[in-house]
Amino acid sequence: MQRAVQNYLRHVTVERGLSTNTVAAYRRDLALYTLWLAGEGIDDPSGVTGNHVGAFVQHLGTREVEPLKASSIARVLSSVRGWHRFLLEEGQTETDVAHETKPPKLGSRLPKAISIEQVEALLNATRGDEVQQLRDCALLELLYATGARVSEAVNLNVDDVIDQEVVRLLGKGGKQRIVPVGSFARAALDAYLVRARPLLSLRGTATPALFLGLRGQRVSRQNAWLIIRAAAARAGLDIEVSPHTLRHSFATHLLAGGADVRVVQELLGHSSVATTQIYTLVTADTLRDMYTSAHPRAR
Repeated sequence: MQRAVQNYLRHVTVERGLSTNTVAAYRRDLALYTLWLAGEGIDDPSGVTGNHVGAFVQHLGTREVEPLKASSIARVLSSVRGWHRFLLEEGQTETDVAHETKPPKLGSRLPKAISIEQVEALLNATRGDEVQQLRDCALLELLYATGARVSEAVNLNVDDVIDQEVVRLLGKGGKQRIVPVGSFARAALDAYLVRARPLLSLRGTATPALFLGLRGQRVSRQNAWLIIRAAAARAGLDIEVSPHTLRHSFATHLLAGGADVRVVQELLGHSSVATTQIYTLVTADTLRDMYTSAHPRAR
């Protein structure tokens, strides 16, 4: 069983070129699945049936310790289905036993964006001339200016900022895209690169990383979360703000300002425009709320 899992992980890494984070998620999901199968007395992929897959999905949502939500169950099932499809293609099983198992229905969940005023308050909370403030300001300005995922931002190298005009982001599956940088983010990056990064780099070993921690190492995803959370607290925002909040706000504000959904799709690095179109629902909801509250005969 473990050999079959390792072969699949090697396949998605080498043949399909999936990112390290995606492969790690597959590994966790399949470890959970094979552990459950072992508890059912199954130690070989050929012994798995469609009933087992269905029972496993039901187990995930009803187990006593940390039952999973529908979205998490759907993700785990996607990993399981991919593995069983691979086993069939490799001739290790005669049928794809997971093909008929459907994920639980997901409720409509719109991305949570914050207003332009709240974004400005968040960014203003990072202003200052201290090294850490210059770094934090540049990071947050870049996240909002480009809609980058937090992993894309912290993985940036100095050479990925091209003439201060655009940045080269490496997205999911190693897909590269070029995104413009607005004037506010350009100014913040320039101040950080000239006045802060050289000082931070002296505290650690040589690294091409754009954003450095206080010890001179590359800023981690967890560090970025803490930086944004601290800025939100200083700004007095009584809502949960994450790096993805800035990505959602980037897309929502662009569409509200009249940007074409296909352009926003390219900027976000979405492989399908259907993923981007969910932001048009947010914009429509905002317009409807404004109309209802402002028009004298709307209610």
